[in-house]
Amino acid sequence: MNTFEYFNGRIGDILEGLAAAGVLQHVIDAGGVTVEPPRDVKHGDISTNAAMVLAKAAGLGPRELAEKIAAGLEAMDEVASVEVAGPGFINATLAPQFWYARLGEILAAGIAYGDSNIGAGRRVNVEYVSANPTGPMHVGHGRGAVVGDALAAILAKAGYDVMREYYVNDAGAQVEALARSLHLRYRECLGEVVTEFPEGLYPGAYLVPAAEKLKERDGDKWLGMAEEEWLQPFSAFATQEMMTLIRGDLAALGVEHGVFFSERDLVERGGVDEVVSVLEGAGLVYTGTLEPPKGMTPEDWEPRPQLLFKATEFGDDVDRPLRKSDGTWTYFATDMAYHLDKHRRGFTDLIDVWGADHGGYVKRMNAAVTALTGEKGGLHVILCQMVNLLDRGEPVKMSKRSGTFVTLAEVIDQVGKDVVRFIMLTRKNDAQLDFDLAKVVEQSRDNPVFYVQYSHARCCSVLRHAARMFDAAELSPDSLQLADFSLLADPAELQLIKSMAAWPRMVEGAAEALEPHRIAYFLNDLSASFHALWTKGARQDESLRFLVESDKELSRARLALVKALELVIASGLTVMGVTPVQEM
Repeated sequence: MNTFEYFNGRIGDILEGLAAAGVLQHVIDAGGVTVEPPRDVKHGDISTNAAMVLAKAAGLGPRELAEKIAAGLEAMDEVASVEVAGPGFINATLAPQFWYARLGEILAAGIAYGDSNIGAGRRVNVEYVSANPTGPMHVGHGRGAVVGDALAAILAKAGYDVMREYYVNDAGAQVEALARSLHLRYRECLGEVVTEFPEGLYPGAYLVPAAEKLKERDGDKWLGMAEEEWLQPFSAFATQEMMTLIRGDLAALGVEHGVFFSERDLVERGGVDEVVSVLEGAGLVYTGTLEPPKGMTPEDWEPRPQLLFKATEFGDDVDRPLRKSDGTWTYFATDMAYHLDKHRRGFTDLIDVWGADHGGYVKRMNAAVTALTGEKGGLHVILCQMVNLLDRGEPVKMSKRSGTFVTLAEVIDQVGKDVVRFIMLTRKNDAQLDFDLAKVVEQSRDNPVFYVQYSHARCCSVLRHAARMFDAAELSPDSLQLADFSLLADPAELQLIKSMAAWPRMVEGAAEALEPHRIAYFLNDLSASFHALWTKGARQDESLRFLVESDKELSRARLALVKALELVIASGLTVMGVTPVQEM
């Protein structure tokens, strides 16, 4: 249950009751009403602006309406007290019994606690990673992979029908450069000395195994042939090998896509021609000449007629070319075709996770999607800022494998998949992230992945130790639901239940805002509440320990609390793609 949505609905019931009793002029629209946590915890558990928003429509003063709503809230068993503050804000403190019921909900639901239906099965396409198949993934790709994967997971938990997709850029100049790079490595494998790679090619050692594989398959078949004979076969082979490499990197990170979509296939089956046809039918293309790019002198610029999309009619800064000077399609044209294809596959909501260097591309793609879908499709672009890879505070710049950057696989090998995934979600996607190889494996309060995993492991430890007091059946979630929760009367125990009960609202909020990093923040705060209670029982008040040998019923109630916490943390870590640990 989302506590705040629940009380929003109850306030609606109160308003309907007041209208039926003739207190209000009519039933009023409560759409602008919000129920939120108070800014100051001293003001209770929930706060609402209902009276402030609805007073005018109700024909009453804000404070007068607030008093009437407050009376309705006070009549509920779930509410302990209500206060009208200032000009008409309403603050309420909920009864302990309400929170005990939430504890029972958690135990009943297990890690499915927090599942929501706000998505109502709406189809969403989340496209992420989509690294060019020109080499292994680097750490920056890893951030986009984790953000996209966690976002897809939180949307699915919130009730959306989610497709995880990878767009394979296997057409165009970069794939031809990859093929030429492979050709050089192939020649090396056959004994030729290659002293240097021309500018624009890929010199990384990761192409050597692919070249060896090609030599084993074809021998010296391609030596002496003209480029036009080997370029396409080498492009296809190199792309296949690099995608195998990338799939391996993704698997090591725990990322699985439902669809790998080929740009080459899209172009070959006429997808871009279809885009031009749609735009022509809507009168949205023309042949024209663009102004020179900003900062270019006249000598640098050669104006020429081009096929242009009227992007400015949809909020872009300039109209955009669809063909290059050599007659081939622009990247923008193929991207337009790809997004139209996604829309035609039934996805009204499109989410793209890109690197920050694509920020200038957002406006034109929004214009394209709006034009191609007749304003029926929505595109949401999430930009992931850079990852600064450090080791004890010093930048890490080189990789033995790639020669130019640190590969994602090397980082995973050093610190583990779970650490990489968690740390990538400790900052909002549009903020730069420092990833220190030494600090992320420290066992300290300052390391969020350790702090959260330690809280889960502590829960598991308490439950293991409880085996000396209880039979295994007594420690099952079903059995623990029968414990006397009223024994959990200490403010720290109630606060922990309240923190856990915020998980359903967190799921819905993170899904609606497209912000999976909120989960890491939530788990860190939840762990802080638990560790505070643990410390209080260990150092300040022994009566608050989770296992009290002399009081089995009290111990059972506290074990229910611990089991519920284990489940909520596991639910959150599962969304993040992180495996909850049982021992540390």
